[in-house]
Amino acid sequence: MTSKKWLIMFASTVVLFAVMLAGFNILTDPFGVFGDPIFDWTSYNATNNPRTAKISYLDKNHEKYDSYIIGCSSTSSFPVDAFNEIFDAKFYNLIMYGADMLDCEDMAKYVIENYEVKNIVLNVYLDNGIFFGDEPNEYTHSMLPRVDGSGFFDTVSFYTRFAFANPSYGIAKIKAKSSDTYLAQSFDVFDEKTGAYDKKKRDAEPIRNLADYYSAYPVFLYYPEHSGYSLPKTKECMDSVERIVRLCEESGVELTVVTAPVYADYIEYFDINDVINFYSSLAEVTDFWDFSYSSVSFEPRYFYDSTHFRNAVGYMAAARMGENSAYSDSFAEIIFEENGLEASTTAYIPDDFGYYVTAENANEYFASYANASAASYIDISKKVPVLMYHHISETQEGAGIITPEVFEDHIKALADNGYTAISFSDLYAYVNCSGSLPAKPIVITFDDGYTSNYEYAYPILEKYGMCSTIFVIGSAFGCDTYKDTGVEMLPHFGPNETIEMVKSGLIDIQSHTFDMHQSVSLEKTQAREHMAQLDGESEDDYISAIRSDINQSIVQLEDITDETVYVLAYPQGYYNDLVQTVLSEAGIKITLSTDWGVSTLIRGLPQSLFAMKRLSAGNGTDGEALITMIEGFTLN
Repeated sequence: MTSKKWLIMFASTVVLFAVMLAGFNILTDPFGVFGDPIFDWTSYNATNNPRTAKISYLDKNHEKYDSYIIGCSSTSSFPVDAFNEIFDAKFYNLIMYGADMLDCEDMAKYVIENYEVKNIVLNVYLDNGIFFGDEPNEYTHSMLPRVDGSGFFDTVSFYTRFAFANPSYGIAKIKAKSSDTYLAQSFDVFDEKTGAYDKKKRDAEPIRNLADYYSAYPVFLYYPEHSGYSLPKTKECMDSVERIVRLCEESGVELTVVTAPVYADYIEYFDINDVINFYSSLAEVTDFWDFSYSSVSFEPRYFYDSTHFRNAVGYMAAARMGENSAYSDSFAEIIFEENGLEASTTAYIPDDFGYYVTAENANEYFASYANASAASYIDISKKVPVLMYHHISETQEGAGIITPEVFEDHIKALADNGYTAISFSDLYAYVNCSGSLPAKPIVITFDDGYTSNYEYAYPILEKYGMCSTIFVIGSAFGCDTYKDTGVEMLPHFGPNETIEMVKSGLIDIQSHTFDMHQSVSLEKTQAREHMAQLDGESEDDYISAIRSDINQSIVQLEDITDETVYVLAYPQGYYNDLVQTVLSEAGIKITLSTDWGVSTLIRGLPQSLFAMKRLSAGNGTDGEALITMIEGFTLN
């Protein structure tokens, strides 16, 4: 082979390889630069680079939205649905991790000039005073040329870079597609429709006492030690904010500026005077809602990690911003009416959380800014014991069975020792709204819905004026034989008893699933003893089974009681993040486990109502021993 032919072959091979590489990268498009023609997987692309992927998504879907939340990663927890209600808008969250204010300015300019925009909510975070105009990674932090106004050569360079990127990015996307699940994983952390981080899994985790939280999130116990942080880009940041203000004014776009909550230990990295100067400088440019430093900043359970506050805190911020609007907890309105409660239906908001700063009040406000401190434990949390019973019998013995005499001894002891029986609507009001709890609350529950609950427990509860919740199994409701087998089982009360008890105002009927508490020995196929995924069951089928079951249970019970089903006791206490997520999506606000102990409820954190712990006591525990057991948890 002549050298000329060899060079032609070599050059042809290089060109072919380059074309194949570019074609592969364009088709897999792991950064959402080329429109993702095959996968159409915005969540994955945005995880790699939210700046490119989200604009590519919006260019095709912007008619679904008319308003945008823009900022760095802390922006994610400002809730799209609440802002939609407050602003009467359709928001998309343009959170970009590591975003500086120049990124925000470019994004605001692009959406205003290319889409129909009613509102911009701009989050100015403390870190925006540290960085400005940086691009720490040319793949994960770069902006589309049409967004940042790049010239011709920069545009060619941009697309060339992504077309000829390492193919490992595209290969990783192909592999990830085969292992994608309903809950977010590390490779697809965004919710495509809202633009925010997909926090379904994080928001499904039960949150309890501080010791448990420190165990799950040790960063709050051993917070990284740093000091001497400065804010050298404060002026550049504020100049950029000023340009955004002018752009919105000239374009007829309503601009709302917010400052996200910052964890107290992180603020200590800075000189507090620099922090105050940063936010005071913002007040010279525009009015804004300040949530940066308050009692919320000192409570680790309000944060996912060292710098990101929970979605629940975002709802508190939205509630503060919407105090003069019709924004309220519509679910609370329903259950409060059903239970005769008069608690406010507005969301719980700490008194010092959220202040509207203007040029006129800024000096007075920031004069006391550094005085923020933690709320007292008793102001934001409460230990609430939940008792768990099953069957009551004068003759039968066994686990979960108690005699009427012992049960009455328990109830009498509770009454004599100053305990007030409360409902789950009381718990919901305390955590999510402005409700209060008695000094010594107690929740009394029964699982399964046995007739003995009606025959024995109900009259005793009436005698002492104690309320209770009974969790019924839908497939066993009103039955004394196991489904279609004819095999005898303990009788379960039915509609007539249910209506009588509910009308008394003392008994609430809630779900123990419709048919996810099956008997292994009596089922003809694989039994679902609890809410775990069956062997060989796909995730899609598992989710469908949960949804179908809870919907059956809700329809069955609400048709009979004419009251909302919003609480579920897990059969055998089994739960996982996926089950809790699907139940929450179906309207279940409170779940109960069989985990031994007493749960700590935290105001403003709905997750403290998930998988609540319970205490059980049988015939071997008299009333006095029951009180001792309860106080062993609540007084420590």
